[in-house]
Amino acid sequence: MNRILLFLAIALFGSAFTSCVVLSPKKYKALLSRQDSLNNGWSESQLSGSKLEKEAAQLKRDTADLYGRLNELQGKYDNTDANYKKLKSNSSTAISKLSDDLKKREQRLKEVEDVLRKRDEASNKLKEKLQEALLGFTKSGLTVEMKNGKVYVSLTDKLLFPSGSIVIDDKGKQALSQLAKVLKEQPEIIIAVEGHTDSQKINNLGQIKDNWDLSVLRSTSVVRFLTETEKVPGIRLTATGKGEFQPLEANTTPEGRSKNRRIEIVLSPKLDELYNLIKQ
Repeated sequence: MNRILLFLAIALFGSAFTSCVVLSPKKYKALLSRQDSLNNGWSESQLSGSKLEKEAAQLKRDTADLYGRLNELQGKYDNTDANYKKLKSNSSTAISKLSDDLKKREQRLKEVEDVLRKRDEASNKLKEKLQEALLGFTKSGLTVEMKNGKVYVSLTDKLLFPSGSIVIDDKGKQALSQLAKVLKEQPEIIIAVEGHTDSQKINNLGQIKDNWDLSVLRSTSVVRFLTETEKVPGIRLTATGKGEFQPLEANTTPEGRSKNRRIEIVLSPKLDELYNLIKQ
């Protein structure tokens, strides 16, 4: 059996050898060329495979880096989202509180406006009553007007006092008596009596040294008459002297100086309600 197998192997080898030997040069060259081509292809495949392996490794590294950055961004996003939700919650509370405060302020402003409206209404009514009561003295230099929610009764010095005097004359007392009747009907009115002079210097008036003295003493004379003679409660009155420093007109003419020499009785409603609102 072994001899038969050996014989067959020798026969096959011989046949193959014979075939190789009988190859034509052309076929032989073609085979060599084919072999070179295969070798080159194998080398290129090896280089390409190595390059692809490097690129694959770089891609793995890049992917790992991207995942790291993604995880970092996710952490920042989660932190930002938590802060936003917290801020949103706090903002909602703050907005709600601000809205409540604004509503309270609007209500308080409405109350203040209501008080001011009532004050203006009261001042207008008082002005009308005074104009009616003092109508007979307007030609003697008495005026009644309203400014800034207050009523101003202005009496020139010629209506109240003789020249250079602090003693009220009869006509001045009549005007003040009519004024007192209205004031006593208005217990909520605060009364400020202001004395004013022109800018001319005072000479030979005894105890009256200057325009300050004259304005203050004339003011206190009016207050004294209203409280002692007309029984207007003294707690409602204030006497002040402004001297020459709040003129109505220039002191360059006799007419201007005459208007500047005056007593102004400033009447204003009590604003306790308004002050309480402001304090709140």
